[in-house]
Amino acid sequence: MQKLLFLFCVLGFLGCKNHSEEVEISNDWNLPYQAIAQSGDTLFSGLPDEKLSAQYLEKKKAFEKDPDSLENLIWYGRFQAYTGDYRKAIAIYSYGLEQFPNQPRLLRHRGHRYITVREFDKAIADLSLAAELIKDTENQIEEDGMPNAQNIPVSTLHGNIYYHLGLAYYLDRQLPKALEAFKSCLSTSNAPDNVVSATHWIYMIQNRMGRKEAGDNYLRNIKPGMNVIENTTYYQACLFYKGEIPLEELYPFPTEESASISALKYAVGNWVWYNGNPQKGMEIFEEITKGNDWASFGYIAAETDLAKPYIQR
Repeated sequence: MQKLLFLFCVLGFLGCKNHSEEVEISNDWNLPYQAIAQSGDTLFSGLPDEKLSAQYLEKKKAFEKDPDSLENLIWYGRFQAYTGDYRKAIAIYSYGLEQFPNQPRLLRHRGHRYITVREFDKAIADLSLAAELIKDTENQIEEDGMPNAQNIPVSTLHGNIYYHLGLAYYLDRQLPKALEAFKSCLSTSNAPDNVVSATHWIYMIQNRMGRKEAGDNYLRNIKPGMNVIENTTYYQACLFYKGEIPLEELYPFPTEESASISALKYAVGNWVWYNGNPQKGMEIFEEITKGNDWASFGYIAAETDLAKPYIQR
């Protein structure tokens, strides 16, 4: 009887996870840089500041304490990316997908980071699958990793999946599919932040495809006084497209460097490009890529245009 009890104890011990031990997440990326730009340049991340490092360690410890928690895993991956280690973030999400196969939230975040490291085909694969998995499911608010000034989340899971899918298609030069994805993004929520961000990309794509009137039709959604909390740059761009903000109010550009400034520059560069001055548009794209915010969408889009120039219609 004592031997039997001992055997049960041993089997019970072996069958339980020891959460005091760190879960090993393999990262196959062992190069010093994070990505290779479409120009061929290698892209490196800087060191995170003290506050961000502390937040990252907090999320990492929460995951190590309870690695079976989907929430802990997602936040660990998100903050790993915020520190600039996008490859490790991808590895975290890949580990998560082994534990939670076909989990759309994990696919959404991994797809985003595949965009960051310029692996657009992998981003499309993840985000397309996520879009299929969320069909006929209830949408949900997605908490901001870096809360805005009002600490009000402005995006949803469905919206973010379609938004990033549209961006991945756009960067991969699949404009019709990008357009449909951004239209789907627009349909997910009437929240002003979602409306201005989706409309911005829809307008640009329609004009890139030579459909100015179709692009103008979408600007009817844009009105003065919208309560835009986070995507103020896209709102500015849309008002500019409508002629309600003069070019002189946006250009010359601010001298500081940020993702929102790169987005603004890209919006103006695009507008100049498809309104008859592609050379000036390309000059603005070159200006964007001289900066250091290589993970921002405006930078990646400008880099793509320089590497694979469109033929003006």
